Amino acid sequence: MAALVDPALIVLCGPTASGKTALALALAERFSGEIVSCDSVAVYRGMEIGTAKPTPDERARVPHHLIDILTPDQPCTAGDYGRLAREAIAGITQRGHLPIVAGGTGLYLRALLDGLFPAPAIPETLREPLRARLRARAQKKGPTHLHHILTRLDLTAAALIHANDSPKIIRAIEVTLAARRPITQQWQQPRDALTGYRVLRLGLNPPRADLYARINRRAYEMFDRGLVDETTQLVETYGFDCRALTSLGYAQAIAVLRNQITREEAVALAAQGHRNYAKRQLTWFRKDPLIHWLPGFGSDGETIAQAKALVANHLAPLP
Repeated sequence: MAALVDPALIVLCGPTASGKTALALALAERFSGEIVSCDSVAVYRGMEIGTAKPTPDERARVPHHLIDILTPDQPCTAGDYGRLAREAIAGITQRGHLPIVAGGTGLYLRALLDGLFPAPAIPETLREPLRARLRARAQKKGPTHLHHILTRLDLTAAALIHANDSPKIIRAIEVTLAARRPITQQWQQPRDALTGYRVLRLGLNPPRADLYARINRRAYEMFDRGLVDETTQLVETYGFDCRALTSLGYAQAIAVLRNQITREEAVALAAQGHRNYAKRQLTWFRKDPLIHWLPGFGSDGETIAQAKALVANHLAPLP
């Protein structure tokens, strides 16, 4: 008789444009799975072109979760994501399907698998004025100004958070100030880790030159498909100061709308930003010794075959 074991959970991570969507679909169709997105921008409705989220046809092939669940003006913290993802995974498991978490937002994945540190309690009367001052500074001097502040407070945290990601920077600053010690030190405290699942972690690591070439093509394609027009519609609904629109691609499209840069400059800046982001993602994920690395794109036949073999072995019943 096979031993009773915890249900399986597959986690697929890697840098932007590495083919996570294609591989997740292939695994889900082969092993009766459902996909849980792990992307901090794909949660927002109306942000289609700049997010490279699965297409409607791809979502019709396999059930997807945590895509298009919020409007761009609604916040989604790592803690929010961790709670929602755990709920989705539990539902998938109860239906007898295989949960496959796929995405590249490292902090969200940490919140799901490892839990978050117990942040210090900050009274509303102190938190909101501080946030208001920091947002005012970002609006006046640009988001990189806040990043410089965080660099002085916690160099390690600043290296892990993109200079344009004002919400995460503000959160890191307020938690650091409230606890009077760097947020990265607080990350070392005990967390509410996910339990009750056998987790297989797969990572995509295609050749760097090929990855950068694909990122460059994607940047051009986003603008060719109408990223500026999509951003115009979002600004008309949510305003220029909508936090979600500080994400890569949209930030450059807004600069075009404000006549600060040309379309060609926006494409080049978006491509460079995504290349830098891919590098940071790989740095983040390489710190996890449990990841099984696949040296190709998720759409490659050989990579798909390798991943299927690893998943099949993971799902095999114990003797």
